[in-house]
Amino acid sequence: MKGRTKYFLLTILIVILLTSCKKEDVKDIEDEIIQEEDEQIEEVIVEEKNEKEGEPSPLSGIYAPEEKVSRRPVAVMYDNHPSARWQAGLSKAEVIYEFMVEAPYTRYMALFLINDPESIGPIRSSRPYFVSTLLEYDPVYVRVGGSPEAKRDIKNYKIADIDGLSSSNRVLWKNKKVGKKAPHNTYTSMEAIRKTQLERGYRETGNYEGFKFNEEDVNLIGFAAEKVQINYFKNNTTLYRYNPDEKVYYREKDGKPHVDEWDNVPIVAKNIIIQEAKTRVIDNEGRLSIDIVGEGKGKYITNGKGMDIKWVKKTREGKTYFYDVTGNEIILNPGVTWIQVVDVNPDLIIE
Repeated sequence: MKGRTKYFLLTILIVILLTSCKKEDVKDIEDEIIQEEDEQIEEVIVEEKNEKEGEPSPLSGIYAPEEKVSRRPVAVMYDNHPSARWQAGLSKAEVIYEFMVEAPYTRYMALFLINDPESIGPIRSSRPYFVSTLLEYDPVYVRVGGSPEAKRDIKNYKIADIDGLSSSNRVLWKNKKVGKKAPHNTYTSMEAIRKTQLERGYRETGNYEGFKFNEEDVNLIGFAAEKVQINYFKNNTTLYRYNPDEKVYYREKDGKPHVDEWDNVPIVAKNIIIQEAKTRVIDNEGRLSIDIVGEGKGKYITNGKGMDIKWVKKTREGKTYFYDVTGNEIILNPGVTWIQVVDVNPDLIIE
């Protein structure tokens, strides 16, 4: 309304001046008005360019201060046993993997970069396929123990390791406030992790290749994927429901809404990658071998649509690349990515 009034008054002023000024004076006035309007347009354009501040995270594409984006990622082993739920700090992770462990359970490995949760846990042990995955990100690795093979791998690859079995209770502690029994009650904080990282002389910056992200949100042309259900075991399911207003997926675990224990914030995903990998039991404890080095099939899902993809990981230390059916590397939408590692020919419901 103010803009219209200003324009009306300027019009009257010009008419008056046209009737009382020389031709040269009128031209000067018109030039001055045009110059003022151009300056206003330039100001608007500058404001739009400065809308995003900082640098995009290589894990999520979300913009954050450069000092956070450039630091070393942290990988945390999260307990997902029914007695461990729910997890604290998980909503602040940028990339989260769900893997099968000894039946009928799954376990999460969450990667943090730009966020610093006050509470993180409960934390559990490592497996070799988690090591193969984290090697892609060169992170500080937080865990509580591991299988014999995983422990050997962590030592041989000289991973920046923070193990609850060999760290003081200033680093990882038993949380008596959450009402959980051992071994489902070991917690930490990002402040404690970063402090321990410095005390142990671990590098402060990581050496890794992140994901590729669209600068703005992009819709897929593919099959409908507003409901995505992954049946790991008979009583172990992961479900995503798409919210078209927010353009994210809300997560459910075993029929219950998945929330962050710390602040009750719902766990959501912008991108979902389903990665098929050959899985087999290898010992009497029910431990698994999951072949995530090599190549296989999968699906990429975002904004209510999905498409078939192929994944390739040439070496254990190498990055996993995801390609569309034409051979182009997929580009993710900015936001949180959940990577669901499943057996070949998985039990899925996508509709």
